[in-house]
Amino acid sequence: MTHSEAVQEISARVTDFYRRQQPFRIYHGATNSTRPSNHSASTTVSIADLTHILQINADSCTALVEPNVPMDALVHASRSLGLVPLVVMEFPGITVGGGFSGTSGESSSFREGFFDHTVNWIEMVLADGQVVKAFNDRVELREDIEDKRSDLFWGAASSFGTLGVVTLLEVRLKKAEPLIELKYYVSSNMKDALCDFQAARADPKTEYLDGIVYSKNKIVVCAGRQVSKSPNLTVHRFTRRQDDWFYLHVERITKSLTKQAGSHTPDAVDYIPLTDYLFRYDRGGFWVARYAFRYFCVPFIPLTRWLLNRFMYTRVMYHALHVSGLARQYVIQDVGVPVSTASEFLDWLDHPENFGQYPLWLCPLPPGSAGGLEGQTMNHSKADDSNPERTTLMNFGIWGPSTTTGQAEFVAQNRQLEQKVHSLGGKKWLYAHTYYTEAEFWKIYNKEDYDTLRSKYHAQHLPTLYDKVRVRESDLPGAHRGVFESGWKGMVKRALWDVWPFSGLYGVYKAWRGGDYLLQKEIPKKKAD
Repeated sequence: MTHSEAVQEISARVTDFYRRQQPFRIYHGATNSTRPSNHSASTTVSIADLTHILQINADSCTALVEPNVPMDALVHASRSLGLVPLVVMEFPGITVGGGFSGTSGESSSFREGFFDHTVNWIEMVLADGQVVKAFNDRVELREDIEDKRSDLFWGAASSFGTLGVVTLLEVRLKKAEPLIELKYYVSSNMKDALCDFQAARADPKTEYLDGIVYSKNKIVVCAGRQVSKSPNLTVHRFTRRQDDWFYLHVERITKSLTKQAGSHTPDAVDYIPLTDYLFRYDRGGFWVARYAFRYFCVPFIPLTRWLLNRFMYTRVMYHALHVSGLARQYVIQDVGVPVSTASEFLDWLDHPENFGQYPLWLCPLPPGSAGGLEGQTMNHSKADDSNPERTTLMNFGIWGPSTTTGQAEFVAQNRQLEQKVHSLGGKKWLYAHTYYTEAEFWKIYNKEDYDTLRSKYHAQHLPTLYDKVRVRESDLPGAHRGVFESGWKGMVKRALWDVWPFSGLYGVYKAWRGGDYLLQKEIPKKKAD
């Protein structure tokens, strides 16, 4: 089936939903969100087969890509022509469409912004079935385009599929070298780490920049650039069974290093193959997979990581988390706070009642790095746009099991985190769990502009952004509230689900078997006698 034929099928299905004013959701076949997302075939529009790279143009450094192309496939195809996307999300299974619609960034985002900023235009099936194009007005476009629909472009960039169905994207690329030279700067406090971040940002050679907080008193800033060769023979890899997990490798080589205050000389340097660097956090899901060892009471040592390596890749981990329901027991938050408040925020997170767990991930972002709806949501009550420290955000990745007991305490912990971020003039990314009330949510996010877009592009019958991202009671920890199948299998699950470690073992088993884990099986209705 050609791309045009596939889009026409999607358009016809969307048109039918619109005619009946029936809401629908978009089915991708997999997900890199931890929100429960079981769908029914009768209420979804599938883009699971839109997995093709239609063209890579080496002259214009662009790729024409369907939305369900995963990042590892795009990186592989573009690298064959000596190119690489400007922003590559850290997990290979994250799709191009998901990166665009879900506010995704990585270590090159301090220069390029979120992934949506690197997209020139999108093809989209509107909620009434029309097929249109929408263009990024921040890049040069052909003058013969009369209606660029840039409002739709930026609205779709952060609306998580609640304005329509993205079916094609033109993504910008850049020249690629085979290796990354990665320099590590060790600091004993956030103030010094921020100086390292600033120095790395000021260096025009820096192309990639992030950091790992191992404790309140140990922060490692990682600054990288592409190079054609290593000055020595040692090249470190992170994607194979025998390789160390990236965060463990960095912790080991910086274990005994203490930097002198005011020095911007790197404390250690690695040379890493480009693809290994781009997906360095895939094995272990940054470090979240270590909590699975704790859950199953398995020693967290090199031998067990080697033996269980098949289950340590994020594609498998997300499958197991969704099927087991264990994601309900985790704090999963990505938030951005102004750089000037980063030290205060780390002090707050350090308290056990707030989070009190390490590592944490740091990723600096430029002013205005989120587009569309999210680009209008910064709380400027404490921010001064003329001060770069107020408008430059530091992203914190906060991921780990909740230390609370009980559903009410779990919700309170997450709500306190959201309120703290808001009070600092920051924001959170909506791929994760959202605990705002509806009134709170629409005070923060731009409901007026969002409703205007929904009306203009005929999407009022679709679920709202709040409907899409909010946490429901069934998403919370506690007794499993899912609907089990009938028969003896369902009976066993109902009896054993909350008995350790049944649900975890079931998740591992289903991930090992593979197959679909998002689309609910529909029980056919019995015919009337």
